[in-house]
Amino acid sequence: MTKLQLDVVIVGGGIGGLFAANALIANGLRVSVYEQALALGEVGAGVFLTPNSVRHLHRVGLSLAVKKWGAEVGFNSQYFRHDGTPIAPVQVTDTLGWTAYGMHRADLVGLLASALPTGTVRTGHRCTGFEQDGKAGRVSFANGAIVESDVVIGADGIHSVLREHAAPASQPIFSGSIAYRGVVATERLPDWPANCWSMWLGPGKHFLTYPLQVGALINFVAFVPSDEPMKESWSAVGDPDALRSEFSGWDPRVEHFLRQVTTTFRSALYDRDPLPTWTKGRLTLLGDAAHPMLPHLGQGANQSIEDGIALAKILASAEQAAVPAALLAYERLRRDRTAAVQRGARQNGLRYDSRYADLNVRDAEIAALAEFRRQLYDYDVVLEARVAGRGLAAR
Repeated sequence: MTKLQLDVVIVGGGIGGLFAANALIANGLRVSVYEQALALGEVGAGVFLTPNSVRHLHRVGLSLAVKKWGAEVGFNSQYFRHDGTPIAPVQVTDTLGWTAYGMHRADLVGLLASALPTGTVRTGHRCTGFEQDGKAGRVSFANGAIVESDVVIGADGIHSVLREHAAPASQPIFSGSIAYRGVVATERLPDWPANCWSMWLGPGKHFLTYPLQVGALINFVAFVPSDEPMKESWSAVGDPDALRSEFSGWDPRVEHFLRQVTTTFRSALYDRDPLPTWTKGRLTLLGDAAHPMLPHLGQGANQSIEDGIALAKILASAEQAAVPAALLAYERLRRDRTAAVQRGARQNGLRYDSRYADLNVRDAEIAALAEFRRQLYDYDVVLEARVAGRGLAAR
């Protein structure tokens, strides 16, 4: 007998939700995405796609789009002390040769959305509630709409509405840092190396750049301490002069770069402690809704992409009655890895902010990150997802 096609509702039209939609459709499922904003979009800043997610974008047919809109990051990527002294090269590839790309967030959202069938994404739907019985999950929205589905995926971010229906209550944790983000046109920086990831590390602060849009833009992120938590927002406007003053006296290359900044956004950095569960019945969580993490391993979007491909491979094998078992298999597969990355990102933030009595110890740990990153990038979740999905059709 032919397996019935599962219906999946995704709440959240960000990178994680849109990639999951692509992956699920590529694996034979029917998908609808509901996004609270009136239009899809992202603030003008970058995302660093690492090999452990780039291979999955390739698997769903998006490798040409990534090359068109992204910027491949080269082997001349480097860590520096805040005065410009080189520390160590940066690992940007995995063992098989998959490499990293810088992507403008708006470009990534755009290419993920444009690859979906017309009508897949419905904007203007703010989730307000969820309920389920043994056969279906139902999501309600502020506009009065109610949708029913075999599977509901909460991809609605760190302040997820759906999290409370699948996990114990938890609170965002302020890291003590804020980030200034923005882009500078490469034509304003003609001597800047346009294909490398560069980071400068200093007391309590660090400064990162990498390319976007085939090298036409340079993305920057400047991390500085803050005693006062601010609202977690990607759209709060920052003061370029205040940003410049934070890095006064650093490597002249950093000061020169910051003189070209005319616009910047400022956001507080929050994560959460790893959750003990993400899944209840026909509801599960994905991306920041499940495991919000600090950006100090560059894995937020990349882990959400791993989530999406794993979920797609597992659900592709599942019958309607086996959906709860399939979602638990997905959670078991993903929870330990994402928790380890969450903890690793916190620890790496301490390294990056030079909170060491002996910087030579810090520098040795930075150099050792090359092997850690290679292992992080080598992991292919699809191999384990296929094993996790076995036997679900028969349950």
